[in-house]
Amino acid sequence: MANIELRKVTKKFGSHTALARLDLDIADGEFFVLLGETGAGKTTTLRLIAGLEEPTEGNIFIDGIDVGGWGAAERDVALVLQQYSLYPRYTVRQNLEFPLKSKIRRVPDAEIAERVARAARTLRIEHLLDRKTDRLSGGEMQRVSIGRAIVRKPRVFLMDEPLSALDAKLREALRTELKNLQMNLGATFLFVTHDQIEAMSMGDKVGVLNHGRLVQTGTPQEIYTNPRDTFVASFVGSPPMNLLDGRLTGGRAVVAPVAFELPYAGKASAAPADDRPLTFGIRPEDILIEAGAPVEGFVHDVENHGVEKIVTLRVGDATLRATVPANVKVAIEDAVRFAWNQDKVVLFDRGTGVSLRHRA
Repeated sequence: MANIELRKVTKKFGSHTALARLDLDIADGEFFVLLGETGAGKTTTLRLIAGLEEPTEGNIFIDGIDVGGWGAAERDVALVLQQYSLYPRYTVRQNLEFPLKSKIRRVPDAEIAERVARAARTLRIEHLLDRKTDRLSGGEMQRVSIGRAIVRKPRVFLMDEPLSALDAKLREALRTELKNLQMNLGATFLFVTHDQIEAMSMGDKVGVLNHGRLVQTGTPQEIYTNPRDTFVASFVGSPPMNLLDGRLTGGRAVVAPVAFELPYAGKASAAPADDRPLTFGIRPEDILIEAGAPVEGFVHDVENHGVEKIVTLRVGDATLRATVPANVKVAIEDAVRFAWNQDKVVLFDRGTGVSLRHRA
């Protein structure tokens, strides 16, 4: 397989900058997820690595070799798209065989048969081999599309939101299958998505893109617990992190403009934080609804999720969410008392949005 490295890659389309000085390092055999909103530059990054676009500036390396002058075929990467890119009049078998019969990398017939059989077995589509692809379901077509990539034995798998067109149950099943497939193959996967649940559940590492810039890279747990800025904090997590403006005064967090206070005992940063404008970040699961807690709020909404409830609390004009066990009895417009887990509060500079931990 292969490692991938992008150094100071910029891509412009006319006056629009799709990527700005992007540095990215994907280890050999790693499942790396590039996460971002629509228009963040995710697909552009894939196309640059695949050789379908050329960078305006910067260099792209595969296995330590600068591939800037290489065409798409020479790079030996497989691109799996949201659209299935199959030949509808061909059978599944013929679709799987097709990449192995090109003039560039013609494979002997016996090896073609062996690779197709192995891919079909891996993806559990053996019973579909003689069926035309226009008679397949969405999930079956996506498996065949992935199979077309597997048979080539590429150095790198590039996946452009391959699950987004599927229904929720099938997406969940294929997330698990893709992760297992990557581990079994020991392959390098670059998977792009706007779905943070996919990113958190599948990635060994996650890179968060925002308007063409890589904001943060780390394990899913690192990004979830220690977001670099308020964009990452609000984008990663479902429901997202609560963000409350205020100041630290004498060891207490004073939230404005609704003017409630909560204790804060954590380390602010290497720099003094008292009385500077801050944003307090707290995950919904770290909001505690309990009798005798210091702040009163009113239940604005309750979402039942089976094992848990997501309770939206209203305090003055502000709202915040708490994740509580399903057996907690709350109803809309109930008055409740709440606190937070002081050790889990993240402080952000209100002007820049950057975490004080990262600034330090």
